[in-house]
Amino acid sequence: MSTVTAPERSVRRVAFSQTLSRWDVKVSPYLYISPFFILFAITGLFPLVYTAWVSVHEWNLIGGQGDFVGFDNFAFVLSNPPFWIALRNTFSIFLISAVPQIILALLIAAVLDRNLRAKTFWRMGVLLPYVVAPVAVTLIFSNMFGDQYGLINNLLGDLGIDPIGWHSEVLPSHIAIATMVNFRWTGYTALILLAGMQAIPRDYYEAAMIDGAGTVRQFFSITIPQLRPTLIFVIVTSTIGGLQIFDEPRLYDTAGQGGASSQWMTITIYLYNLGWGQLNFGRAAAVAWLLFLIIVIVGLLNVVITRSIARAS
Repeated sequence: MSTVTAPERSVRRVAFSQTLSRWDVKVSPYLYISPFFILFAITGLFPLVYTAWVSVHEWNLIGGQGDFVGFDNFAFVLSNPPFWIALRNTFSIFLISAVPQIILALLIAAVLDRNLRAKTFWRMGVLLPYVVAPVAVTLIFSNMFGDQYGLINNLLGDLGIDPIGWHSEVLPSHIAIATMVNFRWTGYTALILLAGMQAIPRDYYEAAMIDGAGTVRQFFSITIPQLRPTLIFVIVTSTIGGLQIFDEPRLYDTAGQGGASSQWMTITIYLYNLGWGQLNFGRAAAVAWLLFLIIVIVGLLNVVITRSIARAS
């Protein structure tokens, strides 16, 4: 009897251990990455879905959820002229800040990628503006771009140029806010691009030097093509951050409403005014979802355009 039952027990033990081993191989990778998805579901996906639920209801701070109104909140927002003014201002500030920022960051990263003395010092130095608090940056720059006593207008006056209404006019206010954004984020973007440049094999540059290619030719023929994945990442993240800009326009004046005539009111300020100014969270949630859809569409367009340019070249 013992000689018969022993092999059966050993076979069962081997089969069970093999099953556990297969489960471990199949399940353990998902367990390792599950904390990220759990946190994303709690902090990202749930607020997104809950905001969609709020956007189709009457919702205020005191009464909470009201009647179901469907897409009435979206219809109100889309028919409200301040929304389109805020959309215009957001895209204007985004374009004025993002395009020069990426170009300047590319040049800074290219300089830092060369053999400089005290490279660590310079690389840390370009990151210092990013460390400065947005409130401090905005207060300093809003005084620099003052309409009457600002440093910029004083310098223009010394050159015989009439003062510019940095707060009263539309385009000058956008340029001033874009300058703040570029001051804070250009160094950060440059370091991301520098990391991508560091990953480019040095053999390419050595071969180009042997063929007689100069620095400019190497930059456009080697650096830019090899940097495309990093550039796509930078463009997409700049798009997301640029369309969600809030701190700089909010603190550009003491009122924080985007100007007396909504000269620099962005979508996020408009959303804030609807939510905490008018206490209508249903309409504010509708603005948030419209902004989310705009960011997704613009981000996809950026990826498609960038990839098409890369394939064409």
